[in-house]
Amino acid sequence: MAASSCLLLLLPWLVTASHSPPACKIRITSKGLDLVKQEGLRFVEQELQNITMSDLHGKEGQFHYNISQIKVMDLQLAFSDLYFQPQQHLVFNINNASISLRFRRQLLYWFFYDIGSINASADGVHIYTVLQLAKDEAGRLKISNMTCNASIARMHAGFSGTLRKVYEFLSTFIVTGMRFLLSQQICPSLEHASLVLLNSVLDTVPVRNYVDEHIGIDYSLLRDPVVSTDTLDLDFKGMFFPRARENQELENHAVEPVIKETERMVYVAFSEYFFDSAMYAYFQAGVLAIELQGEKVPKDLEVLLRATFFGTIFMLSPTVDAPLRLVLQVSAPPRCIIKPSGTSVSVSAFLNISLVPPGRPAVQLSSMAMETKLSAKVFLQGKALRVQLDLRRFRIYSKQSALESLALFSLQAPLKTLLQLTIMPIINERTKKGVQIPLPEGMDFTKEVVTNHAGFLTVGADLHFSKGLREVIEKYRPAPTTPTYPSSWPAEPSMDPHQL
Repeated sequence: MAASSCLLLLLPWLVTASHSPPACKIRITSKGLDLVKQEGLRFVEQELQNITMSDLHGKEGQFHYNISQIKVMDLQLAFSDLYFQPQQHLVFNINNASISLRFRRQLLYWFFYDIGSINASADGVHIYTVLQLAKDEAGRLKISNMTCNASIARMHAGFSGTLRKVYEFLSTFIVTGMRFLLSQQICPSLEHASLVLLNSVLDTVPVRNYVDEHIGIDYSLLRDPVVSTDTLDLDFKGMFFPRARENQELENHAVEPVIKETERMVYVAFSEYFFDSAMYAYFQAGVLAIELQGEKVPKDLEVLLRATFFGTIFMLSPTVDAPLRLVLQVSAPPRCIIKPSGTSVSVSAFLNISLVPPGRPAVQLSSMAMETKLSAKVFLQGKALRVQLDLRRFRIYSKQSALESLALFSLQAPLKTLLQLTIMPIINERTKKGVQIPLPEGMDFTKEVVTNHAGFLTVGADLHFSKGLREVIEKYRPAPTTPTYPSSWPAEPSMDPHQL
């Protein structure tokens, strides 16, 4: 009874944990799948052209034959389709295709020996392949299973040479055997292409990697993909983390992104949590601080601080000959706010002003609080998500006295100018590199359009293959292993007719 009660208490927590909201979502539409089909069809053609078939040899009465060096010469896969199949599948269907073959013939009939080549064609080829998509243990999208059916309606072979009539007599047997061998090789070839080669391309999708020397990002899938008749939806964790504390988690209370559009090839959505976790990770890494000292302090601001600020509040002589030091330190993790009207970032910080006499301890003159609001322009370039920040609102005040806060009023404008001209370029230089979106290598975005919503934003774009599947596969192809063939496979063909 007690165990049942505990289970009932834990059940809501388990349900919540298994359905944690994603901070990043990607939707691939049917239009995007059409582009993938074009590249995938080229890949399938290349794989089928590399089919290797065992030799066909035997005897019929006094006829000894050997068919060897079978090679695919050409493929016509005009009638093909790639489409979504709920709930987790992609279907690749090829109808009425044709495959042209060329092979070497050897025939011995009593004392007559014939050798040459034969051209053959397989018509009415039908290949029906279903790929099951799933999340693996690392949180990466993978092709977890594949089912395949292949059939050949007709097979023709053209014979020539001295014993052409003999070959025509045996053509039914030879062609039937070749059709069987070819149909048996299609699905294993495509299975290797899917479960090994295409999965090696999916391995190039970043799951948990470093952004820079301070933070990393977790792009692991939260659950298996959801497939409808028109879309493929992927839910990513989308959480940044400080590299010094990689296991640190920031709870996600943001609005879950919702993608309703299907007009573009692909849509990527980001919630406020995506950006908040990045700023939280930087804050935890202790890098949200900038120090300006001596010549790095703008001259106009230094003159104003010495002549007005210090002289009025601290009764210090404006001729004090010691370098100034300004330390700007974020006091709490910045927060991102996404509205239909735009994206902004709220930042709370403090500014410490000190004199640094040579060879003597620094003398702190003031510590003022700052509240700023930055407008954020989010955009995609290639496969990198970038943010351009601009200072919109700025306010400073003293935590020590109302008198000092009043005196600081004259510093509002010059300090805002300091932030705009000195600090903001440094920040934007850091965000210039951006962060990679979880797409495979060789696939990029084009014609991006950003749309803001309440609590999240979406980027609609088209897809572009900057590298072909074959190029990426060859780059990451697994090391070859020595195959083990069954002992029942035929031996290599002999050129000696007496051994036929």
